Amino acid sequence: MADVWNRRAFLAAAGAGVVLLGTPAFQAVAGTVTSVHEAMRTVWKGLILGSRFSPTAEPFRTRLAALGTQAGQWQASMAPTSGSLWPDQVFTTDPEWMAQSYYRLRTMAEAHVRPGTGLTGDPGLLTALLTGLDHMHAQVYNASRTRYGNWWCWQIGAPQALLDICVLLHDRLPAARLADYCAAVDHFVPDSVVASYSGTSTGANRVDLCRVLALRGVVAGEDAKIALARDALSPVFPFVTTGDGLYRDGSFIQHSYVAYTGSYGSVMLGGLGMLFGLLKGTAWEVTDPGSQIVFDAVEHAWAPFLFNGLMMDAVSGRAPSRGVQVADPLQVQMDDHTRGHAVLAAILLLSEGASSAERARWRALVKGWAARDYYSAPLSDTTQTLSALARISEVSADASVTAAAEPVAHRLFPSMDRATHRRPAWAASLSMASKRITHYETGNGENLRGWHTGSGMLCWWGSGYGNGQYSDAFWPTVDPYRLPGITASRKALADGAGGDWGASRPDVTWVGGTTDGEFASVGQHLKGLGSTLTARKSWFFLDDTVVCLGAGISASDGTAVDSVIDNRNLGAAGAHALTVGGALQPTTPGWTASFSGPGWAHLAGFGGYVMSGSGTFRALREARTGKWSDINRSASTAPLTRRYLTLWYDHGTDPTDAGYVHQLLPGASAAQTSARAAAAGWLTVLANGPAAQGVSVGSLGFTGVNFWQAATVGPLQASAPCSVTVRERGDGTAVVCVSDPTRTLTALTVVWNRPVAQVLSRAASVVAATGGTGLRIDFGSLTSLEGASQEVVVRLG
Repeated sequence: MADVWNRRAFLAAAGAGVVLLGTPAFQAVAGTVTSVHEAMRTVWKGLILGSRFSPTAEPFRTRLAALGTQAGQWQASMAPTSGSLWPDQVFTTDPEWMAQSYYRLRTMAEAHVRPGTGLTGDPGLLTALLTGLDHMHAQVYNASRTRYGNWWCWQIGAPQALLDICVLLHDRLPAARLADYCAAVDHFVPDSVVASYSGTSTGANRVDLCRVLALRGVVAGEDAKIALARDALSPVFPFVTTGDGLYRDGSFIQHSYVAYTGSYGSVMLGGLGMLFGLLKGTAWEVTDPGSQIVFDAVEHAWAPFLFNGLMMDAVSGRAPSRGVQVADPLQVQMDDHTRGHAVLAAILLLSEGASSAERARWRALVKGWAARDYYSAPLSDTTQTLSALARISEVSADASVTAAAEPVAHRLFPSMDRATHRRPAWAASLSMASKRITHYETGNGENLRGWHTGSGMLCWWGSGYGNGQYSDAFWPTVDPYRLPGITASRKALADGAGGDWGASRPDVTWVGGTTDGEFASVGQHLKGLGSTLTARKSWFFLDDTVVCLGAGISASDGTAVDSVIDNRNLGAAGAHALTVGGALQPTTPGWTASFSGPGWAHLAGFGGYVMSGSGTFRALREARTGKWSDINRSASTAPLTRRYLTLWYDHGTDPTDAGYVHQLLPGASAAQTSARAAAAGWLTVLANGPAAQGVSVGSLGFTGVNFWQAATVGPLQASAPCSVTVRERGDGTAVVCVSDPTRTLTALTVVWNRPVAQVLSRAASVVAATGGTGLRIDFGSLTSLEGASQEVVVRLG
């Protein structure tokens, strides 16, 4: 177990990473009140420690031994003095070190009560634990202290660790000590913290606070605290339309403006599973019917962002910047795979309280994700708790569970400006920004250079390649001005530019799109962070390609503007062959060249790119060196070097109305890429300008147009800004999908100039009529639809 934990990593391990093992110690409240609380403490101990694994089997034997070694080191280095318990964790001005000290004590308590650690039941370790707890109480965490610094450390981080210790050592702690520790928790986490669902008491934070209150009640046998915690969960369940929480479209927001499914969302998912497990079978069991929303969200909100065991960075806020923490003696890297593994464990935890059908589906999903994670095997993940590993190991070995395949689907999340595209052999995610969603989040010295992640970042992975693309020291070494897919000014930005906690939101509303569930048309009105850059960007997600359009790219900052086709991490020594137009290019780092469009390029081991426009595109091989501390002040200062191959359009200094057209072809061979480039009639660009961007692919029956204003484009006409996707099916029917990404329209008319014989189904909010040679759809107000697609299905004439 790592020495120093960041806040969310600790909770992912101590909450989302644990598993519910079997039924509670009781099925109904019986006997004395004391027996009920004792039973609940037994349940909680099972939740945080786990079972169903042999301490002599791997990887558990090695992990238990390492836990004992770590605890022994902390015991030996403990040096209580004014302002600290360990010399490297002085908490007089920064409560982070107070929380970190409690994390160490919690891990020491685990080593004391777990078998196989070499310190199981060790009296010397227990003495050190009691000394440490008393010192922390006397020095900093007591009922007479006034908190300072980050609220989270006082109300969530420290009390969760302290209360876990109180459960693990309950029969070894004198009653007076328990009373003092509970009084400290009451002081910093009074009942009033859940009186209003607002501020820092929403979403994942609310679940964490409820965990503190519930466990505080369990430790001291106070029913009112437990009931309060249960009741205070209810505001977490309903869908929200603004601010923190789950949205009907599957979005999860924390800090009001940040897509956070993979970090705060993971903590919430695991935290709810923990509390459901603790309260199950008691008088305080969660019976709110709204809790079903959370169960539904496993497949609706979390699964779309899991691929081959990883959790996509697009929905993890500041977390991708954490990497290796500077004070972690094991130097264990946190990344998209470790975040994914925590979510897998959280899903398994929650499945114990789900229906039998849900539990069976989720176990099949988790088994598939775990089996396909060849880059970072979950059972080798040292950031996960033993109980998490036990649960993943159990489902992986269960012959009755058939691993589920990755889905083939497109999902739009308009409430958090995200999209995912899933094909049989690859997956992609898209990150955008608007008045609703920030360009990026920085805060607590984290994610200092994530400025342009909301500027159309397009990330993608192959089913059997590239799964470490963003895991292998990508974030500290990549050029932050050339993230894959973005359009950005090269204007220099300061670390943390734009402000903390999601302050950097562009003043635009047209961000979103339409999808029929398989293909999609997605667009972004882009305004650059800290620059005058404006642009219109569109992506058309199809079967083997993403068609990317840019238009109206303009700026006046006196700096160059780039649109990045892709930026691939080749690893520490990668020399993947690049072929441009049939000619093999040099592999020497530092090589760069320009190529006239149209043209095509192929990068061995990854895929192909077809540049259909007339603009010049450039290529660069470079070795880039960076440190995790460059982007996260608490992270490692060790230098790391990775090689990159970047393809981009250089729009020059202060461009006016620049644009581009290209295709991304994941997994394509050089021959397939060349053939696509030569297939002049395969793709038709219907528009790429200030009024609209649209394409059609006749062989797929696909037409997609993002209307930036009222216009007629090819066979489609729109009376106002909107997104339209048309899919003609092979059975004589077609589906027309329409959305209002701006969420401002009170009326909209869309005409598809195609003979239609019959309207088969329509959205409740539309009136569809056929007339003459086309289909006319008159929409009423779309403002309440929150950017979601509306479908009309027709039989073609």
